[in-house]
Amino acid sequence: MLVNNIRLFLTIAEKGSLVAAGREIGLSATTVSERLAALESHYGVVLFNRTTRSLSLTDEGRTLLSGAKVVLAEIDDLETRIRLGAETLSGPIRVSAPIDLGRNFVSKVISSFTRQHPTISIELFLSDGYVDMVGQGFDLALRFGKVTDSTLRTRSLGQFRRIVCAAPSYIDAKGAPLTPGELTQHNCLLMRFGANLDNVWHFGPKKKPHTVTVSGDKIVNDGSLVRQWALEGHGIVLKAENDVADDLKSGRLIALLENYAAPPNPLQMMFPPGRAQPRRVRALADAFSAAMKDVR
Repeated sequence: MLVNNIRLFLTIAEKGSLVAAGREIGLSATTVSERLAALESHYGVVLFNRTTRSLSLTDEGRTLLSGAKVVLAEIDDLETRIRLGAETLSGPIRVSAPIDLGRNFVSKVISSFTRQHPTISIELFLSDGYVDMVGQGFDLALRFGKVTDSTLRTRSLGQFRRIVCAAPSYIDAKGAPLTPGELTQHNCLLMRFGANLDNVWHFGPKKKPHTVTVSGDKIVNDGSLVRQWALEGHGIVLKAENDVADDLKSGRLIALLENYAAPPNPLQMMFPPGRAQPRRVRALADAFSAAMKDVR
């Protein structure tokens, strides 16, 4: 019963409410509340801060969340190995990725991976904003840039530049900037990453970096849409090179200011803190690494 209550606790943390957790697994809100109370009584601590409008993990709840994911994953792996054989992988994996990368790369790897491992199920969450891996229950996340949370484990998928580019139709109509400073005279299509507006663009080598604050008439929190606006000729965009590689090869987008390019950013896989990753998560991470080597 303790293991089942811990599984229920994980579902509550992932869904953000007792009602949503009950709906997910087919239990009434009353039953969910009673079982959560039993779990808190067992440990002698409060696992969630509750108000009428919100539910958040306490420090003890976050500790249980990170540890429970590892323990339950090991239990699931052990059961799979006993039931289906030592080489079989099964169980759920929750993955977070940026929108464009998710649609153009991650989704293809997942399709291939689940064909090879049909007893694994994957839930993919696409977002260009900040993701709380522990609080939202993700097993693996892909993100560009440095990881600010030192408790997360990381694995590099390589270094990638961000490229300033625009459609030929925009360049024909407005001209191409010859220096980064001229971007202030152009319509730039901007991304919002969570609460942060990506309107300060970086240029130059590490020894002589400089920045330009740009503006434009369109802002969106969807990397796929900002790329589409660029393809339609609405303005200049700053995108990761693997997001626009096919567009640049085909000529649908033209790279600009290449002589002023900033150093590349890392693309990293992130994992929640814990003793060990489940075998299925390690296998998916290996699949991402192998696939990225093939496309570079």
